[in-house]
Order: sequence, then structure tokens, then C-alpha cells
Amino acid sequence: MRKRFGKTYKLLATSLAAIMLTGMIAGCTSDKAKESNEPKVLRIGVMYGGGGNDQYFRQQFTDVYEYTHQNVTIEIVPAINSDQFRYAENQSYQPPDTVKSLKKLMTGSNPVDIIVSDTNSLKKLIDENLLKQLDPMIQEDKFDTADIVPSVIDGIKQMGNNNIYALAPTFIPSALFYNKKIFQDAGVEVPKDGMTYDDIFNLARRVTKGEGNDRIFGLAFNQYNGASASDDVYKFVQPLQLRYYDEKAEKMTVNTPQWEKAISTIAKLRKDKVIFENVQMNSPQENQAYNPIDNDVFMSGKTAMVMGNIGLVTELSGMKEAAKTNKKVKAFDWDVVTMPTHPEKPGVGGDIYLNNYMSINASAPNPETAWDFIKFLNGPEWAKIKARSTTYEMVSRKSYIKPVNGLNYNVSAFYKLKPVPPANANDEKLQIEKPGIFGVAMVGQTFIQEVIDNKKTPKEALQAWERKGNEMLQELKKNPKTQFQPDGTPYIPPADGSGFKG
Repeated sequence: MRKRFGKTYKLLATSLAAIMLTGMIAGCTSDKAKESNEPKVLRIGVMYGGGGNDQYFRQQFTDVYEYTHQNVTIEIVPAINSDQFRYAENQSYQPPDTVKSLKKLMTGSNPVDIIVSDTNSLKKLIDENLLKQLDPMIQEDKFDTADIVPSVIDGIKQMGNNNIYALAPTFIPSALFYNKKIFQDAGVEVPKDGMTYDDIFNLARRVTKGEGNDRIFGLAFNQYNGASASDDVYKFVQPLQLRYYDEKAEKMTVNTPQWEKAISTIAKLRKDKVIFENVQMNSPQENQAYNPIDNDVFMSGKTAMVMGNIGLVTELSGMKEAAKTNKKVKAFDWDVVTMPTHPEKPGVGGDIYLNNYMSINASAPNPETAWDFIKFLNGPEWAKIKARSTTYEMVSRKSYIKPVNGLNYNVSAFYKLKPVPPANANDEKLQIEKPGIFGVAMVGQTFIQEVIDNKKTPKEALQAWERKGNEMLQELKKNPKTQFQPDGTPYIPPADGSGFKG
């Protein structure tokens, strides 16, 4: 995804430089006056380095701070250098233990001051008491957290037993996009905030029409052609936090009424061709120019509603401009509402992604400077600047979240809901110790597709998945390094490190 943003990074770096030179960050001068002019080194531990990550992080976060705090030199210290894996002689895939690597940065003779982590890593570091609680500093400095969007601040508190151990200046949210014209043509009311999945499914049925290549589907869980029925099922159950196996990875847990209901629901919608299914899109013919929206199920007008992240706003804006010069591109009016929710989890469904949680190491040599940095990056002055150059993410402060590119859409739909709680902290450990455990979930694709193909009932599919999954879990118990073919057959990588061939 980062390749897509290459031009954005350059524009961001340029705009930040211009903004800094104009002295717009006036709110920082009072903090600087209070600080000692003694040179300081602030060491920031990040999860991954190499491949341009350091440059991106500096452009995104640290350049502006160093400009306004010229006595502070920032060092970026990666827990895992991705180049080591990219150029390793042995290409056998072994997922790195990110938390273990981060902990190495936090201890020893030269510990880092700040840790930048994702949801799973942050939760583990909190549980092991490796981070400073930020609440006392927030209260002492009267730092405003009321303006931080609920889906971000509530999620942070959720991980810290209602305490704050990190702040995140940006996030990538999702919402439900809809095509106004399709609803208007069908004479159906458009969706609104706060709808359940059943509400959205009912609307989807009412706007579905046509046959073959002319069919208009009611809903897609993903904007790109190629998603499978199992992909839809997995996304559908994510807010319910349904598990594939128990916490010890010894027994399957899919053969339950909740899983059966989920598969039955998605299978029925797929069979009735209400949810978008893989189809032959408008493939370019010989001597015909490539159309970039052909494989996009929403932008091509093939579906009335789609679940998409904030980046789709930028793509739709670009499509509107392209339509002025390309007759093959058909722009349309659209808007967004909150993601659908499950009645069992009211108000929960915020599909947000955060990978820039900023925390202070409990053993930080410079905790005051670390807090000043976090406060600066999560404060209103920085949010005001950042909001102007944000296209594929949002700033976390509500006051500075506005529709982009002069558009008019329901921007609050992206942050109204509470986020789905983080995964069980033990799950990532299992995935590291047993890399092949991903196959236990993936083998379910076969059985779910058999429901779509009328070869099995949902109950029969779950029973078959349970049996195969339990066999796979037993293989992993005997040999944690076992990997699996798509059908669940064990595959043990050869000793020469040539890796998984399945």
C-alpha cells in the first residue's frame, strides 16, 4: 500500500517544510521556552525499519518536531529491519516476534524513550507493565483528550483498563459507501447511520437488479473484484470476535450456532446474487485502452453499497475529475454512513486501523522530552497542519476532520462507532510459535464455498471444518513448525530453507 502513497509522501514533505518556514506552529514556542537548551537525543523505537520506512516516518512525524525543537536530535531505532528478511539467504518464512523485538529496544544499556506500535503489540506491552501511564501527565498539563475521536480514544482506554498508555495522531477508518443514483433509480431510501447488518442486507435486496454483466449488486464487503464467500464471512463475524480455535490452539471452536448463522446468512445472500460475487468485469479488448476502474466493483457502478476505507474518498474524487476528460469513466453522486453493526454488539463496528500508537517506555531515559513529543504530535497545532495533507488517513482530532477536496459527505460516519476490541494477546504469540496456524482458518474457505455450491449445509460444512481443523491443530502440537497446503495437508519445509511451495 505504501507504494501508492509515494507521491503523497513527497507532497507531505514539501508542504511541511513550507508550513514550518511560515511559522504557523505558534503554539510550540511556549513549550520551547520552558525547556532547557541542553542538547538531547530522543530515541524512538519503531516496529519495522529498512526499505524507506525511516524516511517516511521522519517526513510524517519527526521533521517538524526537530525543526521546532532544535536542541532535540531524534534517532529512529527499528525493532525489526525488514531488509534483513528481504535479502536473507534462507528465504523460509518465519514471522518475527515483534513484541520480543520491541522489548529488546526497551531494556539494556541504551533503551529507547518512545515506542511506536500497533494494536496487538501495544496491548501486550501494557499487560507486561512496560509502558508509562500517560494519565498523570495529561492531567498535569491539562492536555485536551475530549477532542480525540471516540473510536480512537475509547479503543486506547479499552486496552489499558480505562487508562491511557498511548496516543495515536492519525488513523485509517472505514465506512459504508453508497451510490445515490442506484437508490434513486430503484425508488429505495438511502442507508443511514446506525443501521444493523440486517437493515443493510434488506436495502441491498431491494436495489439489486439485472442479469449477467448488467447486474447491479446490492452490497460488496470489498471494493475489488476477487473476494470470496469466506472473505465476506470472516469480515462479517469480525465484530462478534468469533474464534476459530481455543486459546491454547488445541481444539476448534467453529461448530457453533453463531458461526452457523453467519455462514447461512452470507451464503443465502451470495446464492441470491445480492452480495457481489466474482464476475468477468469489462476486460479490455485488443487495441482498447485500460480503464483503471474496471476491476473496482463500486467505482464501476456494479454495486450499490461497499465497505471501504477513507482512501476510497480520494479515489472517488479523482474519478470525478477523470470523468471530465474520459468518457468511459462515469462519475456518480455518493455518500457514506457508519459501518453496519450486530445487535449483539450495539455501537461496535468501527473498522479502523492504527499502527502509530505512541507510548513512553517505562525505562525511558528522557521521559519528559518523550511526553513533549507525544503531546506535540497529538496536539491541535499538528492536527491542523496534518489535516491539510491527509488523503489516505484521518487526524485523530475531531475539530480538524473535514471533507477533503471541497467535497460534501457525511464525514463523521468514519469515526462514530466504537472500534472492534483488539484480538486476544495470546493469539499473536501462537501465530509466531506456530506459523502454520493461519492454515486452520484458511482451510475453512473450501467448506464455506461448498455451502455456496450446495454441496453441504452450513452445519455440515462446520462439522467438516471442525474435523479437519482439529487434525491440523494436532499436527501443530506435534511439530509447531508444520505448515499446510490449501486443503489442510501437512507440509514441512525442507531443511535447505527453500520454503513453502503450496
